[in-house]
Amino acid sequence: MSQVPRHSPPVARLADDDAGTLRLGGRWTLRFASQVTEALACVPDNLHTIDARGCERLDTLGVLQLLRFAEHRKMTFDTLQFREDQQALVAAIEDVHDDRPQRKKEYGVQAMLGRVGLGLVNNTREIVALVSFMGEVQVKLLRLIKQPWRLRLTSTVHHMEQVGLDAVPLVALLSFMVGAVIAFLGAMVLQDFGATIYIVELVNAAFLREFGVLLTAILLAGRTASAFTAQIGMMVNREEVDAIRVLGLDPVDLLVIPRLLALLAMLPLLTFIAMVAGILGGMAVGAFNLDIPATAYIARMHETLHLRHFVVGMVKAPFFAMIIALIGCLEGLQVEGTAQSLGERTTSSVVQAISMVIIIDAFAALWFMQMDY
Repeated sequence: MSQVPRHSPPVARLADDDAGTLRLGGRWTLRFASQVTEALACVPDNLHTIDARGCERLDTLGVLQLLRFAEHRKMTFDTLQFREDQQALVAAIEDVHDDRPQRKKEYGVQAMLGRVGLGLVNNTREIVALVSFMGEVQVKLLRLIKQPWRLRLTSTVHHMEQVGLDAVPLVALLSFMVGAVIAFLGAMVLQDFGATIYIVELVNAAFLREFGVLLTAILLAGRTASAFTAQIGMMVNREEVDAIRVLGLDPVDLLVIPRLLALLAMLPLLTFIAMVAGILGGMAVGAFNLDIPATAYIARMHETLHLRHFVVGMVKAPFFAMIIALIGCLEGLQVEGTAQSLGERTTSSVVQAISMVIIIDAFAALWFMQMDY
């Protein structure tokens, strides 16, 4: 074979002894991208072998072009021949050259059914993982009774401050404003009937039964669940969770249980603060806009307030706390070590936590209504 000139452009020609063999020469590199395309465009169809051993230099572009050319001609990978020093590059590119994103999203009934099925499978896996994780955490919580030294008290108090104390201003402010809004909306309807005084019962029942715990849970689902996922996810990315396991420690004991106990302790307290702030918001609207003095408002509240409304709201708080903590910690532990995965899991934790809180609250409201409580 004749010596290929240095820095020569790519050449593709049929072998003299075999018309089905295409012999390549020159440099099949990015510098000669246009010549590579032209050289392959002039090749006849009746090929069974591509001999690239005569190439002076071969880079990623050249290998990709040859692989795609072979696929277009219905030729298998075995029909391509490369030198020994080219095999490592070719093998690496051959493994990933088909992993290209789709150029456009497919539409139609079949594609829609495929996406729905994939979403159903993924959601089912998430539910199974959450139930399994809940069981594991409950077992290790019961283990604390026999082995109380496993409890990280300092970490638990630290998370109680982050989850509860730091969230008090936000919870109180938003609950006050929502209480005022409910009073305004009630006044729009009740004024026409001369029954403005019943706004007291409306605001009290709404916040004691539903809005106090629901607003608090939704705020913590967005604030705390995302924080738990981001904190644990970064530890996964930096391989700190693997280091914990190497040291013979349990990541659930160190990372999950302190956060869960902190949320179990603080969410009921924040719920109580939200109830008080919401009632004060309704009282402010009554005093300044509806001609209901604060003393009359408090007297009416004393006459009509029932303890069962307060119990209904507080009973739901521990369940919401457990769901928010478990989802936030589980999504953090499922981070796969990349920034994209961390962002996706953080978003997923917020969406799942808020959705589960609203779903559980809806079923609880229906159950208490059927129980006439």
